[in-house]
Amino acid sequence: MSEADSEVNAAQSAQDGAEEAPSRGVLLAAVGIVWTATMLWSARATITGRASAEMEVTSTAYAMPGAVSASLVTGAAVALAVLAFLTRGGRTPGVTVRFIIATGTGLAVGLLGALSIITINTEGWLYAVVGGTVAAAATIGGALAGFRYRRVTAAVCWGAVAVFVVGFVLNVLQDMLLPALGSGDSAASRTSAAGWFGLVQSVLSGVAGALVAYRVLRRARRRTAGPDLPWPLYALAGAGPGLLLVIGEGLTRTAGSRVLELAGKVSELELTVQQMLSGSRLNNGLIVLFVGAFAAIIAVGRTLGPATAAAELAPASPAAAPRQADPDEIERAARDERPADPDESEPAGSEPAARADEPQTVPSRHDD
Repeated sequence: MSEADSEVNAAQSAQDGAEEAPSRGVLLAAVGIVWTATMLWSARATITGRASAEMEVTSTAYAMPGAVSASLVTGAAVALAVLAFLTRGGRTPGVTVRFIIATGTGLAVGLLGALSIITINTEGWLYAVVGGTVAAAATIGGALAGFRYRRVTAAVCWGAVAVFVVGFVLNVLQDMLLPALGSGDSAASRTSAAGWFGLVQSVLSGVAGALVAYRVLRRARRRTAGPDLPWPLYALAGAGPGLLLVIGEGLTRTAGSRVLELAGKVSELELTVQQMLSGSRLNNGLIVLFVGAFAAIIAVGRTLGPATAAAELAPASPAAAPRQADPDEIERAARDERPADPDESEPAGSEPAARADEPQTVPSRHDD
C-alpha cells in the first residue's frame, strides 16, 4: 500500500468512524437483489407472454428502464456489502484496490442479471442490448460504492428503495387518486389529472427518499459516535435517488437506444408513447433530485443550533487590521528612550554643575 493510500485511509477512518455492522450491508444487498430479481422476472414474464413480435419489442422497451434503475442500486448495495466484509477486523484496502473490488462486484451482479434477459432468445441483438445495458448499470452502481463516503452511498441506496416503494404504492392507488385530481369523462380532464398525478408522485418520492437517506446518515452517526458529515453531503444523499434515476434514463437512452428506436418503428402511436415516457422519466428524475436535495437541507438545518449554524454557515470574520503606526509617535518614543547627553542637557552659556562646585579664585585688583 502506498503512502498516499495510507493517508487517505486514515482520513476516511477519522471521518467515517467505526465500520458499520456487516448485517446492515447484507440487509441492503438483500433488498436490492430482491428488487432487481423481481423486475427482471417481471420483464421476462411479460416479454415471453406476448404472441406477436411487435408486442414483444414494445414490452421489452417498457420493461428496460425499471430493470436498469434496479440494477444501479443493486450493484452499489452488493459492492458495499462486499467491502464491509473485506474491511472487518481493521483491514483497510487501498483506494485503488477498493475501487477495483467495488467495480468488479457490480460487474458480476450485472452479468448475472443480463443472463436472465439474454437467455430469452439468443438469436438477434435485441435482448443482448438489454442485457448489456443492465450489466452496465450494475457496474456503474458498483463503481459508486468505491468512493470515499460509503455511508452516503448506502443512504442513497436506501433512499432509492424508498422512492421505488412510494411509486409502487401510488401506482396501485392510481385509480382512486385520479378522480380526486380532476379526472373525468373528457380526455382533457384525464390528461390534466395524469399530469398532476405524475407531479405529486415525483414530489412525494423525492421527499421520502431524502428523509430516509437523512435518517440513515443520522443513525449511522449516533452508532459510530464519530464526527458528523458536512451538510453538503446530506444534500447529496437526498439528491442521490433522483441522480440514480437520471443516470438510469441516460443509460436507457444511450446503451439501450436501439431498443427504443425499434419500438418506435412499430407504429406512429408507439413512437409518440415512447417519446412521452422518456420525457416523463427524465422529468421525474430531475424533480426527485431537486426536491430530495432541498428536503435534506431542511432536515439537517433543523438540527443545527445557533452556534453550530453560525460556525458552519457564516463566513469567518476577517482578522482585525493592524493599527497604522504614527511617525510622530515613533520619533517621540525613540527620543524618550535615547540616553541623555551631558553636553546637550544644559543650555548654552551656562557652566556644568560639576564646575559650579569647584572653588572659585577671584583675581586681585592691582592699583596703578
